[in-house]
Amino acid sequence: MKVKVISVLEDNYMYLVIEENTKEAVVVDAAVPKRLLEIVRKEGVTLKAVLTTHHHWDHARGNEELAKVYPGLQVYGADERIGALTHKVTHNEELKFGDINVKCLFTPCHTSGHMCYFMWEENSPDAPALFSGDTLFIGGCGKFFEGTAEQMYKNLTEILGALPKDTKVFCGHEYTVRNLKFALKVEPENESVKKKLAWAKLRDDEDLPTVPSTLQEEFHYNPFLRVSEESVQKFTGKVSPVDVLRALRTEKDNFKKPQERLTPQAMLAFEWGLFGPFMGKK
Repeated sequence: MKVKVISVLEDNYMYLVIEENTKEAVVVDAAVPKRLLEIVRKEGVTLKAVLTTHHHWDHARGNEELAKVYPGLQVYGADERIGALTHKVTHNEELKFGDINVKCLFTPCHTSGHMCYFMWEENSPDAPALFSGDTLFIGGCGKFFEGTAEQMYKNLTEILGALPKDTKVFCGHEYTVRNLKFALKVEPENESVKKKLAWAKLRDDEDLPTVPSTLQEEFHYNPFLRVSEESVQKFTGKVSPVDVLRALRTEKDNFKKPQERLTPQAMLAFEWGLFGPFMGKK
């Protein structure tokens, strides 16, 4: 099983998972079909199915176009809002593509129909893979757009957190640096956070992906998986794990990186009206 990491849009990831014996493949979150088709041709594989984590356009907008290119293409997901959906899957449902096994893990919260996909290959020494969409990120978790802290706590601890610790985590976005900057604010003395952040910054500088991490690593630096740690509880002022998670999410939603602010020069330009001619154009 070979996982091809494909960077698309501003910070999204698509993943082409290839069964190397048969040269058949499935794609997770087909957001940019043109880019995907280029890689499918380059790799010399046959696309058999689309696995969509959730209905948001930056994860699912390529489904309809791919269905036209590949008549009979199977499109899996847990939400009726997913375009070109052919198979609505449920929690713990298992799929098989050649030697690749897929277990569907229902993780509602970011959206009410969010599904993660846990994959492993028969008789392979390689670690299994989790395609976590916008539920679990490296160093973070997704926003609670259509769910609750109780749901996300269950997702992270009982469902995803219970997977084998060597599981490779392939998430839906490249948010690692900003997530770890927040993690450092939560636990300023956490050496695992410091090391991972320094590494992620180097990767970012070289325009390289930070995926995958492993589930075991996440428990060392991801504050959303460390809600029972005293240091994280102290930061939030809460003790109950669900309350800690809720407070963390609120703090993260309000967390801004310094570089996101306008520079003094840009502020002056706005004050002087220098952007007026450009902003007025339609």
